[in-house]
Amino acid sequence: MLFSGKSCRAAEAATPIRKTKEQTKMEYEWKPDEQGLQQILQLLKESQSPDTSTQRSVQQKLEQLNQYPDFNNYLIFVLTKLKSEDEPTRSLSGLILKNNVKAHYQTFPNGVSDFIKNECLQNIGDASPLIRATVGILITTIASKGELQNWPELLPKLCTLLDSEDYNTCEGAFGALQKICEDSAEILDSDILDRPLNIMIPKFLQFFKHSSPKIRSHAIACVNQFIICRTQALMLHIDSFIENLFALAGDEEPEVRKNVCRALVMLLEVRMDRLLPHMHNIIEYMLQRTQDQDENVALEACEFWLTLAEQPVCKDVLCGHLSKLTPVLVNGMKYSEIDIILLKGDVEEDEAIPDNEQDIRPRFHRSRTVAQQHEADGIEDDDDDDDDLDDDDTISDWNLRKCSAAALDVLANVFRDDLLLPILPLLKELLFHPEWVIKESGILVLGAIAEGCMQGMIPYLPELIPHLVQCLSDKKALVRSITCWTLSRYAHWVVSQPPDTFLKPLMTELLKRILDSNKRVQEAACSAFATLEEEACTELVPYLAYILDTLVFAFSKYQHKNLLILYDAIGTLADSVGHHLNKPEYIQMLMPPLIQKWNQLKDEDKDLFPLLECLSSVATALQSGFLPYCEPVYQRCVNLVQKTLAQAMLHNSQPDQYEAPDKDFMIVALDLLSGLAEGLGGNIEQLVARSNILTLMYQCMQDKMPEVRQSSFALLGDLTKACFQHVKPCIADFMPILGTNLNPELISVCNNATWAIGEISIQMGAEMQPYIAMVLHQLVEIINRPNTPKTLLENTAITIGRLGYVCPQEVAPMLQQFIRPWCTSLRNIRDNEEKDSAFRGICTMISVNPGGVVQDFIFFCDAVASWVNPKDDLRDMFCKILHGFKNQSARVGLSWGLYTVGDNGEPLDPGKMLPFTWGKGSPAGVGGLGAVPAPLGGVGGRCWPWHCSHTGVIENCPANFEGGKN
Repeated sequence: MLFSGKSCRAAEAATPIRKTKEQTKMEYEWKPDEQGLQQILQLLKESQSPDTSTQRSVQQKLEQLNQYPDFNNYLIFVLTKLKSEDEPTRSLSGLILKNNVKAHYQTFPNGVSDFIKNECLQNIGDASPLIRATVGILITTIASKGELQNWPELLPKLCTLLDSEDYNTCEGAFGALQKICEDSAEILDSDILDRPLNIMIPKFLQFFKHSSPKIRSHAIACVNQFIICRTQALMLHIDSFIENLFALAGDEEPEVRKNVCRALVMLLEVRMDRLLPHMHNIIEYMLQRTQDQDENVALEACEFWLTLAEQPVCKDVLCGHLSKLTPVLVNGMKYSEIDIILLKGDVEEDEAIPDNEQDIRPRFHRSRTVAQQHEADGIEDDDDDDDDLDDDDTISDWNLRKCSAAALDVLANVFRDDLLLPILPLLKELLFHPEWVIKESGILVLGAIAEGCMQGMIPYLPELIPHLVQCLSDKKALVRSITCWTLSRYAHWVVSQPPDTFLKPLMTELLKRILDSNKRVQEAACSAFATLEEEACTELVPYLAYILDTLVFAFSKYQHKNLLILYDAIGTLADSVGHHLNKPEYIQMLMPPLIQKWNQLKDEDKDLFPLLECLSSVATALQSGFLPYCEPVYQRCVNLVQKTLAQAMLHNSQPDQYEAPDKDFMIVALDLLSGLAEGLGGNIEQLVARSNILTLMYQCMQDKMPEVRQSSFALLGDLTKACFQHVKPCIADFMPILGTNLNPELISVCNNATWAIGEISIQMGAEMQPYIAMVLHQLVEIINRPNTPKTLLENTAITIGRLGYVCPQEVAPMLQQFIRPWCTSLRNIRDNEEKDSAFRGICTMISVNPGGVVQDFIFFCDAVASWVNPKDDLRDMFCKILHGFKNQSARVGLSWGLYTVGDNGEPLDPGKMLPFTWGKGSPAGVGGLGAVPAPLGGVGGRCWPWHCSHTGVIENCPANFEGGKN
């Protein structure tokens, strides 16, 4: 067998023969066994075979060979010594060695690792560019395994080799240094290695003027690695660096120009002060480079506009160049010929062609987060926009077209309607151009400016939207697909108009495109329709039968990839129309295809993620209408959770034997259980009673993965509302876990834990008392924490209010510590049961500790004024507090008018103050108070020009205390 007995002399030879200590250089003596070498060469040849079974066999043999200490000596020997072999075989040997270094370097015997290092340095100047590059990759891989410290001669040797008169040696050393700078930038800029960059960066700068373009490119690329981290060694030479960059601006070599552009883009972020004096010339240069014949250079230059848009000086330095820049960006938004070929732009009908599984991006489930609804909002807004600029995912992820469109998008947000002056004449020509490629780019431009220039575009939209709706029927699929996306960008405006004018025609055509014969158009239409659903909400109710008919028919047309997008469109529809979907005829249309897919998919299939997300929304919307389907769905979700927990336990106990499970299966199952609990309410009680879900949930609540805890807390809250009799026996176990998860560093976990505590407190009533101390101090800290997201603040305020409602004696003493942020957090929340219970709590706490609100009474009034229609008994509670405050003011000799001082410092006439009213036709004033101070930026949009008896003038009103959606 290879490497056994006499076939290998390396057992003793692998140990280097060391010369005397005085010698600075060590030589290593190792010779391969000829038979073993031939077997390895044969193996390398076989590994280049396209046959899968041959590849598998080679992989098994390689794993076996890794058991022999000197196998890696053979690999380096083939790479560096066997110059008679073909280059691909030698390079492949080096790449296999690189993989072994990554996986097993710590187990290499010293003699082997020293032999490899020495061979690398001896052969960095190989005549073959491919072998030089492979040696460089091997060097940086060894260095990244912590060997920069244990290989002290590496960097000095490579820097010395830069001065070699032999081009191959200089280029090979620079290639290796560039890779080391890319992979180990942080450690190079540290004291661990005695800051080698103090020598290396000045050395690199010397090579900016080298006669070889390849060397010049390496030199710039090396220095570029240290711009963003503001390496001190570079900052000391920043002026020299910039001067050298300017000297290379017109270089004939595209790779050099690309690296110059990349450097200038990064310098925008870190040393704008040094670029500003030259900004006019830099902008003119970048305008040229954005039109470079080499697309890689043009793409790098185009990044400049994206980065500049984020700088405060953007408007000032760029306003004079907009007329030149705009057509350059617009021109970059056209499909290139290669784009059209890669996108199969000439293929109009491909719906029957199965998808290539490699083209389907992996999906990651986003865990459930509980949020409040606001006065102006129907649906909570996501921070993550899914309306990616023209999602051409079958070509390069990032190209000049996408970068140009993104740049135009961000610049539109900077310049707003000022950008329309140069854009509108171009649009007029592009949108009606006879060439489809140019027309398509115009439609993309129109979509790109939608967000930033919306106000200025409104006068043109009544003419443009019908034109775009017509373009949905264009004979070119790429025109139809981009039109779907652009129309989705104007969906908000469309929905704000009378439905028959634009919404109905748009919806009708989009539904036709959902059933298009081209898969790209299907995808774009489905995504656009999901956006329209979010904007239109219940405006779609009259058309539900037509919409469902189309979406259900799409199940029979769609290939794998678009099915996943279809699930999203159906789930978004359910979220948008809610209980209006709960009609027998709609349920009969929608549920059979969903259940059919549910039955087809195995528990290990990741297509379950979007399907379960969809079913969660559908179950919540259908409410009792989902009852006929709930039992098998519920049981499968419980099984998914149980199976994942069991796999995790096996992996934790024996990680070498068992793979870690994909916990997304558990997360998405927990979220669907939440949807079932929310939709079915008390009807879920029997299912919970017959399962071990509470035991499983207890384990999930303690999982190391935050997303698992996040979803388990959401489920806890929903089960608390739906069937508290089953949750109550576990409260003593659950509450300490909830308390330890009130950590605002993990916002979504903290948010859901906070919400669950609030739901539990309402059900527990006075029995919550033993648990107040576990959570109250953390909640008060969170509500006073600066820069906390509004959703978390709102849920925290509601939970504090609810705790105070059920246990006022325990919570009221801390009233003064949270009353102001509590009031400002809830002033924009829509009237609902959660808000009702929270305000009852705050009123109860004020009655226990009235002194806690005195200092911030105006904020309480503002929060009270946010109600539209409070229940009668809650309104009575408000009146009692306001009367009490007014009477107390009189009792201590203060005038009620003192709290209502006008802008001129004079007390306002109560009759002229903003009336405090609820609902249409309700009388001004509250219970005979006559007038109550106008709220902060509240009713009528007025601020409070008040003086407070304790704190003086309230200077920072609406801007600092305004609530709103995330």
